[in-house]
Amino acid sequence: MIKKILIANRGDIAVRIIRTCKELDIQTVAIYSDIDKECFHRYLADESICIGPNNISKSYNNIDNIIYLALKLECDAIHPGFGFLSENAEFAKKCEENGIILIGPKMEQMILMGDKSRARETMMKLNIPVVPGSEGVLKDKQEALCLANKIGYPVIIKASNGGGGKGMRIVTCEEELFSSFDIASSEALSAFGSKDLYMEKFIKNPRHIEVQVFGDSFGNAIHLGGRDCSMQRRNQKVLEESLSTYLDVNEKNHLYKTAVDIVKGIGYLGAGTIEFIVDSDKNFYFIEMNTRIQVEHPVTEMITGVDLIKLQISIANKEPIPFKQEDIVFKGHAIECRINAENPSNDFKPCPGKITSINIPGGFGVRFDTFIYTGYTIPPIYDSMIGKLICWAEDREQCIKKINRALDEIIVEGIDTNIEFQKLLITSDAFAKDLHHTKFIENEFMLEAASTISDTV
Repeated sequence: MIKKILIANRGDIAVRIIRTCKELDIQTVAIYSDIDKECFHRYLADESICIGPNNISKSYNNIDNIIYLALKLECDAIHPGFGFLSENAEFAKKCEENGIILIGPKMEQMILMGDKSRARETMMKLNIPVVPGSEGVLKDKQEALCLANKIGYPVIIKASNGGGGKGMRIVTCEEELFSSFDIASSEALSAFGSKDLYMEKFIKNPRHIEVQVFGDSFGNAIHLGGRDCSMQRRNQKVLEESLSTYLDVNEKNHLYKTAVDIVKGIGYLGAGTIEFIVDSDKNFYFIEMNTRIQVEHPVTEMITGVDLIKLQISIANKEPIPFKQEDIVFKGHAIECRINAENPSNDFKPCPGKITSINIPGGFGVRFDTFIYTGYTIPPIYDSMIGKLICWAEDREQCIKKINRALDEIIVEGIDTNIEFQKLLITSDAFAKDLHHTKFIENEFMLEAASTISDTV
């Protein structure tokens, strides 16, 4: 049984993991970089130790140092959270070689699903719908040109090992293809260490709906419903909700079954998220699988009552999933707003600095996952997200009202935040009527709300 876990992360997810470990009577070790010495997670853990300097590659991404500390401090397992090493196959390999349980999938599954083109090939073999495009990595620009002419423009070129919008280019005509290919290849190499690219037909203004899945060592596979993550800016999620109201019951069930078929098809172990895009005709297509816990996992917890971190640890302990699919009941609606230290009126420029005052909202069905506190200084070298506001209500309309009320109660002074921007999104007609899509913020909302954003932020 796992008795002690090293948490190879920081911020809200480190706090989140520690809380569940405390409830399970599992000892925790927090690591932190020099600049993170005042980070909240190190004070919550049973032990904390500096992992290295401010350079991420020498701290939170330092595989050898993390493994060394886990062994020295007699940790049974490591929880990687999300980001950093959470989907790093080399890290998974080193854990296995040193007899440390990595709370995540098998190394081979990380490798398979981490390579977007290989994942796509695998889905095609499993008869899972994918967006028309290349069967694997593009050999060169000439192959890309031939394929684009075959499937028709617009197309999108993506980094095979990528994510977050890097190494990605939309090509609207033949004349743009070669230059877009070169730019995407260069970005992919710089960001991910591989210039491999693949191509898909570009679907205009899709919805982005993902399914939370779990698999265990006994061949069991379940889903915990879907999350609508269509509200995005520059391919980064801004707010999420569960369940999606874009699809009807039959369409959702088809989507969920497809996700579970993928888990069974690859023998997946642990928590994962199957991501799909859905077109205007409600056709859905697999785009990728995240082999880790997601930032937005709390909305799933709110509608199911299942602690996803606890379930991760249970599966890592080689225990079977403790319930069957029919035991999962979805109740009500949940929405999550990502609260960032940034200035929306200044092109969302990050705003590190000292927090002089903070008020956390409360009330029934309100949850705020964060690591900040009065007097804490937000460092300039990490992601700008400082918290997640999650609200639950009996239905979507009431949930929108509740999260709007809760956003009013958040006070973060000393820095700029996107709180007012989130209020504008939540109260927009398009969101209320569920008519938004992945490009709504950039192509519609920002144009209409530019003056309001400038006045309120």
